[in-house]
Amino acid sequence: MSSILVTGANGQIGSELVQTLRDRHGDEHVVRLDLRPPSSTSVNGSVNGQNATSRTAAPFVVADVRDRDTLAETIERYDIDTVYHLASLLSANGEKVPDRTWDVNINGLKHVLDLARDHDLRIFWPSSIAVFGPSTPRNDTPQNTILNPSTMYGVTKRSGELLCQYYHQRFGVDVRSLRYPGLISYATLPGGGTTDYAVDMYYEALRSGSYTCFVRADTRLPMMYMPDAIRATLDLMNADADNITIRDSYNITAMSFSAEELADAIRAHLPDFTCDFEPDERQQIADAWPATIDDRIARRDWNWKPDFNLDAMTADMLAHLRDTVQQREDVESVER
Repeated sequence: MSSILVTGANGQIGSELVQTLRDRHGDEHVVRLDLRPPSSTSVNGSVNGQNATSRTAAPFVVADVRDRDTLAETIERYDIDTVYHLASLLSANGEKVPDRTWDVNINGLKHVLDLARDHDLRIFWPSSIAVFGPSTPRNDTPQNTILNPSTMYGVTKRSGELLCQYYHQRFGVDVRSLRYPGLISYATLPGGGTTDYAVDMYYEALRSGSYTCFVRADTRLPMMYMPDAIRATLDLMNADADNITIRDSYNITAMSFSAEELADAIRAHLPDFTCDFEPDERQQIADAWPATIDDRIARRDWNWKPDFNLDAMTADMLAHLRDTVQQREDVESVER
């Protein structure tokens, strides 16, 4: 039986996608690849969200996605037929090291696409709302519109979209992609994205009862809860190829809310929570992104529909994070 490779497997999306793929295909058929082995604990105190002794069968490869030879060796060794290529430097961190962001995000993707062409692999690659820019319509941003990204991360994502489309048209590679909005998860710590304030706000609301947000109160951005993102990813990959009409990347969204509306949703559960707003350099990035997204083509082509809105996500996030906060406080108490 062929196997699945997940690059960037320790990241926010990868760590949760791996769990779902293991449940569906078996531990031994999901190969993880990242720069470093997984840490002993994630945010929720478990190895990638699982008990440390229960999921040891899944292979793990320590490698850089810029190392084409190791990627090729891994694909051949484990008989890979599908790659979820998630390894990437994100928006805020990417601005600090633009040359490295281009190198990792583009050269890593090209290696994967070349290997897909040579080995007849199916590929999933995540794009982002970072492909949009200051000239893009901010409300109900359409699938086909002005794309003038304002960050190196966004430049690599748009370039990657065109690269994916080219490899499909020129070589017939079955590559599929989603323009993820901001992703919110209780299972892993944020990884340097501009929308990470949302996860931080939930966590600090429980930990300290207050939060200083790095974007303005009225900053409205498209968001999605991680369970919806994982389901959308797998639904897209399971869709009939004849139904896939977008080969650069699909618009997709679940909800849009302002930073202040998120704080209000948290206060519905934690009335004493306070939130201040002190915008930093990430505000400029957020201002270049859409407020709402038109994802009707995804809904038409493969029946995309989110399960979570802001209220449902907030209740679920706080329920899961309560245990995490308590565990961390217990550890800090012992260390003191």
